[in-house]
Amino acid sequence: MTLELICGIAAGYQLFALVASLAFKAQRIETIGQQGPVSILKPVHGMEPAMRDAIASHASLEGDYEFLCGVRDGDPALQLIHEFPKAQIVPTRTQTPNLKVGVLIDLGNAARNPTVIVNDADIRVEPDYIARVTGPLSDPKVGLVTCLYRAEGDTFAARFEGLGIATDFAPSTLVARMVGVDEFAMGSTMAFRRNTLDRIGGFAAIADYLADDYQLGQRIHALGLKCMLSDVIVTTHLGGGWRDVWLHQVRWSRTIRVSNFWGYMGLPVTFATLWAAVAAITGNFYLASMLLAMRLMMAMVAGGVVLGSTQAMQLWPLIPVRDLFGVAVWITALFGRTVVWRGRRLRLDDSGRIQNADQ
Repeated sequence: MTLELICGIAAGYQLFALVASLAFKAQRIETIGQQGPVSILKPVHGMEPAMRDAIASHASLEGDYEFLCGVRDGDPALQLIHEFPKAQIVPTRTQTPNLKVGVLIDLGNAARNPTVIVNDADIRVEPDYIARVTGPLSDPKVGLVTCLYRAEGDTFAARFEGLGIATDFAPSTLVARMVGVDEFAMGSTMAFRRNTLDRIGGFAAIADYLADDYQLGQRIHALGLKCMLSDVIVTTHLGGGWRDVWLHQVRWSRTIRVSNFWGYMGLPVTFATLWAAVAAITGNFYLASMLLAMRLMMAMVAGGVVLGSTQAMQLWPLIPVRDLFGVAVWITALFGRTVVWRGRRLRLDDSGRIQNADQ
C-alpha cells in the first residue's frame, strides 16, 4: 500500500468524521419526556475534586426519581453524600473481580423503579437530564441510551488527556454510530429498562469484565435492541499527572484491544497526524499539509462545536502532539494484558475478563 493511498484513507476518515460530527450537531431528537419514575445508580469511590459538583447536579434534577449512591464502608465520600438529602446511601459489600460492578449489583437490588440510569461517579449533568436520556426508551426497539462527554481537567496533563477525548474519541464514536456500529455503551450514561437488565442476567453477568459498559451494551444489543446515542453531552473530570494519564490511556486502549481486536488493529489508518509526518519526512509537504489541515479542522469541529469543550480548544495547537502521544499508547497497548485501575494491577484474558488482581 503506497503512502499516497494510506494518506487518502486517513483523509477520508477525517472527512467522514467531520460529516458525522456535523450530522450529530444538526440532529433534532424530540424530547418525549420522562415516562415514569427512574432510579439513578451512581457507584461512588473516594473524594475526587469534582465529586461535590457531580453529586449536587444529580440531587437537583427535574422529574420523578430516586438517587442511589453505592459506597463501601469507610469510604471518605460518605460524609459528602450526607450533605444532600436527595441522595440515598446504599452500603455495598458484594465482591466481584470488577469492584464497580459489585457496587452496581447492590445498587440494582436496592432500586425500586422500572427505568434505570447508571453513570460514573464524577459525571455532572444538566437539570433536564432524566427526560432527555430516558425519553428514547419509549420506543420498544431501543434498549439502551448512552451519551458523549466532555472532560474538564485540573492539571495540564489532565487537560491534555481531555483534548484526546474531545478530538479523537468523540468523533470516532460518532463515526461508529453513523456506519451502524451501535452495540457499545459508555459509562458516562447508560439508561435502560429494568426488565431489559433482568433479561441479560443482571449486573452479575458482566462482573468479571473490566469494560463493564461495553459488555452491558453488547448484551442488550444481542437481544435485538438498539443502543442509542443521546444528544445530551455530560461532563466528566480528569486529574493527576503524566504517569496517571499514561496508565489511564494504556488501560483504556488495552481494554479496547481485548474487547474488539480487529477494530483496534484497524485504527492506524485513522492516524492522520502520523501519516502527515511520514509524508513530510519523505518530502511530500503538500500532501502532509493538506492531511494535517483536514485533521485540525475535524478536531476543532468535534471538540469545539459538538462537545463545546473550551478547555480542549484552548489547547488546539497541541492536537498533533496529542495524536502522536496516542500512537505511542496504541503501540504500547498492543502488547501485554495487565492494566492498572484504582491502584490495582489487573490481568485480562482474551475476552476482557479480569483473571486476577494485585491489591
